[in-house]
Amino acid sequence: MTQLDYRKAIIDYIRAEAKPPDKFSHQPRLFALACQLAGNQPFDEDVVFAAAWLHDLGVFIGHRPEDPTALAAWDNVAYAVKHAPDLLKQFHFPQEKAPAVLDAIRTHLPSCNPTSFEGTLLRDADILEQLGAVGIMRAFCKVGRDTRFTTFGDVLQVLRRNADELPTKLKLESARALAQPRIKLLCDFLQAATTEANE
Repeated sequence: MTQLDYRKAIIDYIRAEAKPPDKFSHQPRLFALACQLAGNQPFDEDVVFAAAWLHDLGVFIGHRPEDPTALAAWDNVAYAVKHAPDLLKQFHFPQEKAPAVLDAIRTHLPSCNPTSFEGTLLRDADILEQLGAVGIMRAFCKVGRDTRFTTFGDVLQVLRRNADELPTKLKLESARALAQPRIKLLCDFLQAATTEANE
């Protein structure tokens, strides 16, 4: 199977499984952003592709628990790491690269320290997705369907924490540069939301 074949198979699978449907747009943005962050540095694009497309499998309806208590304790990363190997085999992804994909998925959270350049690309790109206009949209669409977000006020708290904490966690200079306008937009939004809520 060619690279285009297994990439298409992965995309088709995620397109079908990504529920709610807005969950689907994160993957292509994340992959493109990770590639952009690499600049001229060499990296394994297949590893970044597979990790970007499969890393959030555990957040999709039908994969995550529906019970609010179970969902609050859910480890979506562990779920993705558990299920990705069989999916990669099913899609005829090069098996010698599968461990690197799993490692990138395992270490993509801001609290983690990736052990590879590919993992760092994925992690920094995922942090950038939580900042700026995209970060705002992704957070607010979760109100009422995510245990963390019952009200708009819950979202604002998370966005404030993102603005305060996430920029310092970026490892790549390219990511820190891309973060600046996103951070400004996010901070401006938070200031406006606070001002309007107090009127």
